Amino acid sequence: MATTITITGAGGQIGYALLFRIAAGDMLGPDEKVRLRLLEIPQGMGAAEGAALELQDGAFELLEHVEVTDDPAVGFDGANVALLVGARPRGPGMERGDLLAANAGIFGPQGAAIGAHAASDIRVTVVGNPANTNALIAASAAEDVPAERFTALTRLDENRARAQLAQTLEVPVGSIRRVPIWGNHSATQFPDISHATVDGHPVIEALRERVGDVQGWLEQTFIPRVAKRGAEIIQVRGSSSVASAANATIEHTRDWVRGTDDWTSAGVVSHGEYGVPEGLVTSFPVRAVDGTWQIVEGLELDEWARARVDASVAELVDEREAVRALGVL
Repeated sequence: MATTITITGAGGQIGYALLFRIAAGDMLGPDEKVRLRLLEIPQGMGAAEGAALELQDGAFELLEHVEVTDDPAVGFDGANVALLVGARPRGPGMERGDLLAANAGIFGPQGAAIGAHAASDIRVTVVGNPANTNALIAASAAEDVPAERFTALTRLDENRARAQLAQTLEVPVGSIRRVPIWGNHSATQFPDISHATVDGHPVIEALRERVGDVQGWLEQTFIPRVAKRGAEIIQVRGSSSVASAANATIEHTRDWVRGTDDWTSAGVVSHGEYGVPEGLVTSFPVRAVDGTWQIVEGLELDEWARARVDASVAELVDEREAVRALGVL
């Protein structure tokens, strides 16, 4: 039986980068048939319909069916996986409250449609920013769907962090493990190298030989570079991250479904782990086991790291309160 996958904002650039890799089996594997639902707003239907024609021309053997719609009830009907990519970007002069209000008008109805129409095993990954709070909004609106089924994408941040470490240490990126992202998918995020390894050895020791002052390098170079990488790409490329965001979305979903052999990062609902307020969608170090994300517990955070995590969590609390003031939660 084919897996039904719904992609919102499917006519956009990230959606376009996702569709063909999913159809080729990169997300769920070479033996898993897929059915794609491309959900768009009316203005984006032409682009989504064009992508559907290209999917047909690709003659992907795993792709059973493609449907394009602007109706969330149709788009999420029977969906097993939902990738919520489409979101309202922050425009000139737009305050954070305006941005949250605009996205509440998108992710609230989508969450309600998921609750009403999706399959019982639905897994939702929110890519559209502000991803953590958009996931919280959607989960709150999805009646009878466990909040644990809603996640926010922070794998892109982790990939950026691992790539920066690999470049600095001049090693293959695959040799870098255990670099979790804590907190919000924003400039306050905390990429944590305290437990990271390179070929099984502590990254901190390798960095000490390479950069000398590890703490200074973290504060002045590494953390700002990871947190502001999206802005750097916009400045250089002229538009936001597309292929790397799509790749991270595929990796996140593949691991969620098929499991992990080590830590990774995901924005998941907190049950109070590490003192994070219950109910916040927060990035933690996680493992995927039997189709569920499990937070890696018992890790030590020194005073400096704890302050970084607390600052990012405080931002998420502020976002939640701003949304509550709108009467959404």
